Amino acid sequence: MDVENQHGANVDGASPDMSGPAPGTTRIRLDLAYDGGRFLGWSSQPGLRTVQGELESALAIIFGRHGPVSPLTVAGRTDAGVHATGQVAHLDVTAAQLGVLSRPRGKTPPLAPGARFDGPRALGRRLNGIAGLNADIFVSRGSFAPDGFDARFSATWRRYQYRVADASAPRNPLLRGHTLWYPAVLDLDRMNQAAHDLLGLHDWASFCKPREGATTVRSLELFRWTRADDGVLTAEVRADAFCHSMVRSLVGATIAVGESKLDTDRLVELRDELDRPSDFKVLPAKGLTLIEVGYPPDAEMAARAQTTRNRRPVGGASASADEPTPGSLTEAARTNYA
Repeated sequence: MDVENQHGANVDGASPDMSGPAPGTTRIRLDLAYDGGRFLGWSSQPGLRTVQGELESALAIIFGRHGPVSPLTVAGRTDAGVHATGQVAHLDVTAAQLGVLSRPRGKTPPLAPGARFDGPRALGRRLNGIAGLNADIFVSRGSFAPDGFDARFSATWRRYQYRVADASAPRNPLLRGHTLWYPAVLDLDRMNQAAHDLLGLHDWASFCKPREGATTVRSLELFRWTRADDGVLTAEVRADAFCHSMVRSLVGATIAVGESKLDTDRLVELRDELDRPSDFKVLPAKGLTLIEVGYPPDAEMAARAQTTRNRRPVGGASASADEPTPGSLTEAARTNYA
């Protein structure tokens, strides 16, 4: 994930209780999509429109007098302008709140004989109903979370795409909010060579904005460019986690290679210098979309979450949605655990 939020610990709503849902509560997983163009990022910020803020306001309406709403915990905090089609979040609901979801409302069809009402699915429908038909956020699925599931800590990887229409591709005004228009012709082969050479477990300080106390060691598992039939270039980037502005820096660096402003082997040199360079630009957020978050099998959710927690700070200013704890290339890091 391209972690862009500048705030400190628990701004994403991560609970300080590391044992999972509190006694008497049930954890619900929400799969989300949103157009980031009119959001000031994921994380709630007073007086600003954010994805988390909009969702939690809707949750407060749904649950009303049935106690406070559990803060949402998210797989990846996206920056202002970044979109998502595969974001994942969770919240914990009390028995009373779950009871609210279990009461059919409005045009809800009657249950089949012997069927059980699906509270999480109902929650998704109600959130979408409050958002309205023209909303820029949509809950694609609500489900009971498996034992040990944590949207943030159980994740094993995040996958992003970045869209670029270079000078050889048609400019589609209907997609201008999701595609960067670039004024030069880019060489796909050069970009892919440079991207491939960057793969692996490395320190990405040269491609990240510094954050005090946070490591920049990440495992870049996939980085490739393709050109669609319509000529639009798409970068696909997957890693165990991403540090602040890493995705948009990687994309900007390979574009510089594609325009022959940098040699194909220069990016490895820049990475290993561990010093943020001025050789390339960090690209605008609008071309970036969180496509998918990976998780282990249900039986391994709790173990994965515990492993990740052991390597990340829970409190303190350095805590961030996709940042491991400070340290060198430990054995834990070599297992691609963020």
